[in-house]
Amino acid sequence: MTSAAHTPLEGRADALFIESRVDAGRAVLTPRGELVRGCADVLAGKLAELPAGVGLVELDMTGVVFMDTAGLQFLETLGDYAELHGVPVATANWDGQPRRILELAGLDTTDPLHATRATTSHPSSSSAVALERAEQLRLLKEEVEQLRQAIASRPVIDQARGILMATQGCTSEEAWTILRQTSQLSNTKLRTVAAAVTASTASDGAPPPAEVRAALQTAIARRGH
Repeated sequence: MTSAAHTPLEGRADALFIESRVDAGRAVLTPRGELVRGCADVLAGKLAELPAGVGLVELDMTGVVFMDTAGLQFLETLGDYAELHGVPVATANWDGQPRRILELAGLDTTDPLHATRATTSHPSSSSAVALERAEQLRLLKEEVEQLRQAIASRPVIDQARGILMATQGCTSEEAWTILRQTSQLSNTKLRTVAAAVTASTASDGAPPPAEVRAALQTAIARRGH
């Protein structure tokens, strides 16, 4: 028996869908997209659709390109299914940013479900373990937030670099150095500096704030020294 279906994450059709195939009692699920808020519900719905008699569930995570803390709920949902139905469950092929998130969360990247089940089965094993897990989750959330900010900032920073390359006749690397030094000298976030540089080139754009303008002039003057 074989079946295939796509399940879009509500509100974000491109965030996650899960393709499934069942053959001779073995179910292979292939998530594609992002493990973000709501992903556990998508997985629960897909697991509920599996026919009776499934004796093994495997997930190929190759197509998962991004994961935040909601991915841990995704794993918990999978572990709960395994315990409720007495069915072996395994995930494989974690890579890139999702793999890094598993590492930060203290999970085995080759078998994260094993660590998840072990932790939830013995919640009172050690207060030190609980504290360590809390710290790991804090670091995890910080890294995810930094990544989101970097993704959001990239376009405006690239625009500012292009403007400096055109107006100052510098290389891409030199433009990056100018922006970074301006940020440091003015104690202003890099994205804010880039946005000010970009906005100042518009026909009705205002010049950068005085402190940013002064720092920018200093950074440009340092080029080549």
